[in-house]
Amino acid sequence: MITAGQLRAARALLGLDQKELSQLANLSIPTIQRMEASSGFIRGNVDSLTKLITALEFAGVEFLRAETVSYEGGRGVRLRAGVREHGRLSNPIPPRSA
Repeated sequence: MITAGQLRAARALLGLDQKELSQLANLSIPTIQRMEASSGFIRGNVDSLTKLITALEFAGVEFLRAETVSYEGGRGVRLRAGVREHGRLSNPIPPRSA
């Protein structure tokens, strides 16, 4: 489960607007708007939540749970190494050699 704050922060880290995120997650803009307007944990259709989280993780966002080790603790988001705006890898991982 993620919070509305994590969703808004993840979208901001990737430099995506609601329309771009809706396309990335294959969800409607009103669905994204409802999720972002939630208080606390996002509630909704399991399929929609799965699409949203999968799309953001694929784009390079890592969701931090409350029990994740960090300086201050608490929930949050961060970009995986090598990810830049719009979820594109700035330094793609080269293919493994045989």
